[in-house]
Amino acid sequence: MPTVTTNLKLDSELKGRIQRLAHTKRRSAHRLLLDAVEQYVDREERREVLRVEVTEAWEDYQRTGLHVTAAEADAWMAQLESGKDAEPPECHR
Repeated sequence: MPTVTTNLKLDSELKGRIQRLAHTKRRSAHRLLLDAVEQYVDREERREVLRVEVTEAWEDYQRTGLHVTAAEADAWMAQLESGKDAEPPECHR
């Protein structure tokens, strides 16, 4: 994938911290910044997906009233964690 140059203005204290960390990690400051930006964007994209899913679930609940209790969900997940191929609990009002 082609790369493009982006300018990023940092205060001298932060720049120094990045340079010291890069030296400690034996990596370039450039690589450290790229990794940090990529991790941030990945995390924020996952948060946005979760936010959309939660909003859709809440809207569905408000529209239908169908739900499972926390206890029902916990019991189902405990079965899955123990290796059982359990069916999810039935939604109810």
